[in-house]
Amino acid sequence: MSVEIRPVGRDEYEAWLPLWNSYLAFYHATLKPGTSEITFARFHDDAEPMFVLGAYVDGVLSGIVHFIYHRSCWTAGDYCYLQDLFVDSSARGHGLGRRLIEAVYAKARADGCSRVHWLTKPENATARRLYDRIADDSGFMQYRHVF
Repeated sequence: MSVEIRPVGRDEYEAWLPLWNSYLAFYHATLKPGTSEITFARFHDDAEPMFVLGAYVDGVLSGIVHFIYHRSCWTAGDYCYLQDLFVDSSARGHGLGRRLIEAVYAKARADGCSRVHWLTKPENATARRLYDRIADDSGFMQYRHVF
């Protein structure tokens, strides 16, 4: 099995979309029409601080990670928010999630970010086993108000 971690190309929307939709289904999320198209376009707009990397297993896109750079009042360097991580069920158990996160760490470090952070649900036990090995639990809870 060969694995390559690299940016998902602007011509790979059709390969990315099923993974994105599976991720949304996992979290029981629905988006307004057109949002996925806008999101994918932002990944390929140099003016946007949004990125997508893919895990390709034998040339097939099998995992994705989305991340966003943003300013912080606490550091000179940007923070990197790892917003979405998903590996297709057929490719799980081969370390793709870890490799995608480590690729985000490498890019964020190279770009001068001071931190990578993300959220997950407490009941996401499988993912948390990985996260507990490669990052620190900040102890913070998320609150939100949606418009």
